[in-house]
Amino acid sequence: MSTHDPSGPQPEGGGQPSSDKQSPQPGDGTPEGKPSEPYGSPPPADSPQDRPGAYGGTFGGPSYGQGPFGQAPYGQQPPYGQGPSGYDPTGHGAPGGGPVPGMPPIGSWPNRILARLIDYLLVQVVAVLIVLPFASLSDRSGSAGAFWLACALYLIYEGLMLGRDGQTLGKKAMKVRVAMLVDGNSPTQPAAWTRAAVYILPAVLCCAGLWWLIDGLFGVFDKPYRQCIHDKAAKTVVVSTA
Repeated sequence: MSTHDPSGPQPEGGGQPSSDKQSPQPGDGTPEGKPSEPYGSPPPADSPQDRPGAYGGTFGGPSYGQGPFGQAPYGQQPPYGQGPSGYDPTGHGAPGGGPVPGMPPIGSWPNRILARLIDYLLVQVVAVLIVLPFASLSDRSGSAGAFWLACALYLIYEGLMLGRDGQTLGKKAMKVRVAMLVDGNSPTQPAAWTRAAVYILPAVLCCAGLWWLIDGLFGVFDKPYRQCIHDKAAKTVVVSTA
């Protein structure tokens, strides 16, 4: 006959084995005799995450422009959606013809040239009307004064207009506008004034016709965004609004 008294004092710990020493029970998802994985089972040995990439590393890791959980850093994608430096290796810009996804196609040369001529004539007329009461256009001093005044007015006119919405009166008439190359928005104030200054100041300091010819031909041969020198300096591009 057993002499154990169930109502008597229990050994320390209640007479039950501690929970951390219990053997794994069937059905708890842990194979008997093996410790559980703290973050789930590792991927199979042949999973894509374990396969080496062509240039080292493994597939399945974050790609460029993605954070550790798949989101782009700071909510941004790589410039133009093309690569680490924004360079478009195809040379064709974004789908649809523009340099940035969703941007309109690059403005045509006839429209850009006509827009420039319209602006030049408008500013020149204003300059002549201002100079005419004080000097005759038939002599050298009068014509030079009109040209210098026209250049000053053109610099101010283009800087103000482009900084507002990317369009001068000539560009509005020909349905083109200036946009920032990086995002397609209207030019910032520094970009607008830089673009105007690079177009005008070399013409004032040197030969106007020669500088404007060089500036324009540079854009003709530029690929893929047809940027003239003043566009390169301001990091802008001319796109269509039609």
